[in-house]
Amino acid sequence: MKIIKHFITITRHRLKVCKYCFKSGLIWQGLTHDLSKYSPSEFFAGARFYQGNMSPQVKERVVLGYSAAWLHHKGRNKHHFEYWRDVDKTGKNAPVKMPAKYFGEMICDRVAACRIYLKKNYTQRSALEYFERRTDVSYMHPETAADLRYFLALIAEKGEDVAFRELKAYIKAERKREKRECKAKIKQYKSET
Repeated sequence: MKIIKHFITITRHRLKVCKYCFKSGLIWQGLTHDLSKYSPSEFFAGARFYQGNMSPQVKERVVLGYSAAWLHHKGRNKHHFEYWRDVDKTGKNAPVKMPAKYFGEMICDRVAACRIYLKKNYTQRSALEYFERRTDVSYMHPETAADLRYFLALIAEKGEDVAFRELKAYIKAERKREKRECKAKIKQYKSET
């Protein structure tokens, strides 16, 4: 097991996400990002399957056929689009649009992960290329997928500073919209009952 190396990797990742979250106005998300990675069920699997250049969950999945650490992680961390699934009006399991603060944290997480794992091979296009190569958007809400692609492309084309400034404004506007929409739905529900 590579306990020290894994600890250093996940801590460096958390600090990088924290920096990006702060730039995006997501202070709480930055401070609490990925704390479950230090829990025994995630930490020891991560140390056992540590690679250094990719998530240990990939290796765990190859060896065991599934990743118990990932199943634990995605169920506790709302910045993963896989968390956002529910039963829709027709009774089918369907994606839900991610709330803005978790969407923003997801972008910070993806960029930070690319920087940590790719090291000197990281470019502004890395997170976009990973998204296009490895993300099954059919499992993601269409608006979330489109917004994610937009911001990763913005990073690729104009850089992190421009993209995180725009992300901060987007999050602020979306949170206001979400609040209004929620109030309207509650008001409508109360009037119907």
